[in-house]
Amino acid sequence: MRILVVGGGGREHAIIKKLKENKSIEKIYALPGNGGMAKEAECVPVGATDLEGIRAFAVDHKIDYAVVAPDDPLVLGCVDLLEAEGIPCFGPRSEAAIIEGSKVFSKDLMKKYGIPTAAYEVFDDADKALEYLETAPMPIVVKADGLALGKGVLIAQDLDEAKAAVISIMRDKQFGKSGDQIVIEEFLTGPEVSVLSFTDGKTVVPMISSMDHKRAGDGDTGLNTGGMGTVAPNPYYTDAVAKQCMDEIFMPTIEAMNKEGRTFKGCLYFGLMITEKGPRVIEYNCRFGDPEAQVVLPLLKTDLLTVMQAVTDGKLSEIDVEFADRYACCVILASDGYPVSYEKGFELDIPAEIEDDVFVAGAKIENGKLLTNGGRVLGVTAVADTLAEAIGAAYEKADRISFDNKYYRTDIGARALKAGEAN
Repeated sequence: MRILVVGGGGREHAIIKKLKENKSIEKIYALPGNGGMAKEAECVPVGATDLEGIRAFAVDHKIDYAVVAPDDPLVLGCVDLLEAEGIPCFGPRSEAAIIEGSKVFSKDLMKKYGIPTAAYEVFDDADKALEYLETAPMPIVVKADGLALGKGVLIAQDLDEAKAAVISIMRDKQFGKSGDQIVIEEFLTGPEVSVLSFTDGKTVVPMISSMDHKRAGDGDTGLNTGGMGTVAPNPYYTDAVAKQCMDEIFMPTIEAMNKEGRTFKGCLYFGLMITEKGPRVIEYNCRFGDPEAQVVLPLLKTDLLTVMQAVTDGKLSEIDVEFADRYACCVILASDGYPVSYEKGFELDIPAEIEDDVFVAGAKIENGKLLTNGGRVLGVTAVADTLAEAIGAAYEKADRISFDNKYYRTDIGARALKAGEAN
């Protein structure tokens, strides 16, 4: 089989490495991929949002199956375009990807179908939003409606911060047209849990839960990032919580999308908060999380291509999807200064014996050398029988990798360890 994977980050590298375990796959193309994927896939310089370029390549190269991984091409309709050419895909069509593409849509969906989430108001006028804030309880959350590279959610501790957030998003257009509308919602408290799930629009198979670490600095300080590390499973996601989520959130969401004529097939990501009143949906994503995929996929025992094809064919209920009863930790190695400003172009030294556990997010090959080419550079993952062992092994591997201006958090998994000891 000839497989096409759209995207070029650590998530896509994790998907490609897992797909490579299937011996029926002859060739994997990554569009655009990155320099660190070259051993597993042929990288082609076609951008993930160049839909016509992707379509033409897929047709010309007789692609048998495509995996569209990032949010932008999914929302833009990449799957729709490829399926129109007779190429089966893993990923939702644009009509379903709107569940991530518009926060207004997803909040309204939850309200309409009684899916538990934070109370909210929607605004398309900055003056009215600012007026509303005058009497709103603080802290409060301000969200740009559209896609914003995972950075369109601002938590305001007081009225001044809340007003600044509205002005930044709606007037200064920090996130472009994504901020034409905003959602202002109540601030919830509790541990956060990420649950990726396979779904064919009928059956939902949750993957191993995970805990992301968004803040740039130790102790969850500093700016929000695309993710500085993850562990799996998440100790706050107990069997009782899992059952409640399936009954009150997962299946109701799939059924709601079906009723709206927007059947979702692919990976649906549930960003949850476990509040005192039970689990609440913080966000939906229409794809694998990054770096959540880097801890969840290494624990998947069932062949990934088989699962993906079952999703595409509407036959997910016919296969057993199994995960290892183990623990995983991923530590992100970033460029110092991320997510604001940082230098690129430094040579990477990755020992050959740990390459299988390294997922490359931001790197390029130049004159035969692998150089840093992004804020998040690598994800280093370890799997072990205990969480403490997985964390220790991930950091041991991370310390063996070198490049100038290397930066990473030193406390990935510390909160999960404490929670596990308390349970």
